[in-house]
Amino acid sequence: MAENIDVAQTAEARPGQGSVLDHLLMRDEEGQLRREFVEEMTRAIHAADRPLLCEVVAELHEADLGDLIAALEPEDRVTLVEITGTDFDFSALNEVDDAVREEILEELEPETVAEGVRELESDDAVQLLQGLDEEDQEEILERLSPPERVAIERVLLYPENSAGRRMQTAFISVPPDWTVGQAIDYMRDTPDLPDRFYEIYAVDSEQHWQGAVSLDTLLRARRPVPLVDLIEEDRRRVSVLDDQEEVARMFGKYNLVAAPVVDTTNRLVGVITIDDVVDVIEEEADEDLKALGGVTSDEELSDNVWTIARGRFNWLLVNLATAFLASSVLGLFEGQLEKMVALAVLAPIVASQGGNAATQTMTVAVRALATRELGSNNAFRVVMREAMVGLVNGLAFAVITGVAAVAWFKIPGLGVVIGLAIICNLVAGALGGILIPMVLDRVRADPAVASGTFVTTITDVVGFFSFLGIATLWFGLK
Repeated sequence: MAENIDVAQTAEARPGQGSVLDHLLMRDEEGQLRREFVEEMTRAIHAADRPLLCEVVAELHEADLGDLIAALEPEDRVTLVEITGTDFDFSALNEVDDAVREEILEELEPETVAEGVRELESDDAVQLLQGLDEEDQEEILERLSPPERVAIERVLLYPENSAGRRMQTAFISVPPDWTVGQAIDYMRDTPDLPDRFYEIYAVDSEQHWQGAVSLDTLLRARRPVPLVDLIEEDRRRVSVLDDQEEVARMFGKYNLVAAPVVDTTNRLVGVITIDDVVDVIEEEADEDLKALGGVTSDEELSDNVWTIARGRFNWLLVNLATAFLASSVLGLFEGQLEKMVALAVLAPIVASQGGNAATQTMTVAVRALATRELGSNNAFRVVMREAMVGLVNGLAFAVITGVAAVAWFKIPGLGVVIGLAIICNLVAGALGGILIPMVLDRVRADPAVASGTFVTTITDVVGFFSFLGIATLWFGLK
């Protein structure tokens, strides 16, 4: 049983002996928050122990602070922010579920939120505010200085999930006629630089993009060298209107760590860095994974029962409708099922095998479409390959299932019937699993959202119809 350590007593007993986190482990061997740590933080919050809480908050990385916030009771989260005041890092709120973040922001005074926003980079500030309604946003923004307010409002005007929403508006731009020495001196003498940057950008007097100079190139050059000799004019850049998923794909393809962002007139307005892209990749993967399961992209683990049930209801209703469609096929063969009970027992096996094979193909297809690995240039080859995979597996499982059916019901012809049906359905499942996502992608629908329901319906209908139809012909049932 873990020892329960009082943080406050520990802090008093260790003057000049390191931090609180040196004396109280935050995480266990599996990387999870220790229950004792959360309990001690809760006690400190209830005791309003500001010195202790400020010390802990100051030492925690924003991601760790976000985990602590998520582990606290809802009322304690707001209290923690209020007690620690200006020592609280508001970027930690971007590490928690949207529902938790919005709940905290709605409880805090607008001035408190504005004070926290002032300390954030523009992309973090936008992420923090974009989930709030316009009235709450305005109430917070009006408490910022005009330059801060204008910068955030401009970013919020860009479409959601666009590069403009993801960019940082703080970057280093210099005239192209400067020398290396002038650029280095400028960066040394200017206090208000981005916290982290990888390159500087050359712009003309009207802020139009001219090119980029990476820091490694800059620092290897002699001071008198003109920047124009080092500028990469063909440097890949991003438009504010580009979809964030396309930006992430570009970063991965060309191994970028940063990319300048330009507006529609080629004026430099921001920069996207690799940490922003990692967030995009995680969000898009999470969204696609939820979509494949018929779950809305905005569902969070912290949502209440009613919100989750309402979000899942629509797709469950669609599934119910398609289930009735598949069951109607069984109704067509009601007389045959009454004459041979074995058909009713084995029919779900055929449908299930086809459904599983289709899901495998669909998963690969949706991923390939998302990464642009599957397109018109290789579509025919991929479709034929998946059909052959379905045929090969169909033949293998036809033998296995046929032998099992004969051994079970002692009817030799039943093995042939179910074997043929298995082959038909696995081939149909493979074709449905690849063709349906491709068609949905072609008509600009999200294949991850809708493919599962349609593919399952196809394998159920084909599975039941092929098995019962072949059985009717083979055994002469009417």
